[in-house]
Amino acid sequence: MEKLIKRIFATGLPEVRLPATPAHREETDAIAAFCAQAGRAIAVRHVDAGSCNACELEILAANNIYYNLARLGVHFVASPRHADILLVTGPVSRHMADPLRAAYAAMPAPKLVLAFGDCAAGCGVHTANYATIGRVTDVIPVDITLPGCPPPPLVLISALHRLASMKTA
Repeated sequence: MEKLIKRIFATGLPEVRLPATPAHREETDAIAAFCAQAGRAIAVRHVDAGSCNACELEILAANNIYYNLARLGVHFVASPRHADILLVTGPVSRHMADPLRAAYAAMPAPKLVLAFGDCAAGCGVHTANYATIGRVTDVIPVDITLPGCPPPPLVLISALHRLASMKTA
């Protein structure tokens, strides 16, 4: 315990950087403009297919007041029937393959799927074992895959911008 406390004091507090880059502003403005033009919010349905919950923490961070996805017009919904985008985290476990297919089938067209994190992409540490099928593309078609363990919230915002532009095309 003493070693840990010494290490904490030696490391110090992490530096907090605001996401105020021009690229971030362009993406957030584009998402807000898309929602204003469409006259409604982008609805995202999240499915945890067997992750370690690190990706879920980053998704929650994207929803907090620091990044504020709701301000941009991105809302998480409880039903895939109301979703524009299906956000899948983790490697697909054997017991989640059928519910993931059912969620994908319940979505209205055009069906956009975002595989979030290394495990969903098929290269994470939890992907090769007896309890998993593997990556999300082995179960349902995926439009965008975000690598990272876990990807930061700004990467999620960028991907939502790309998917929103795909929805209009």
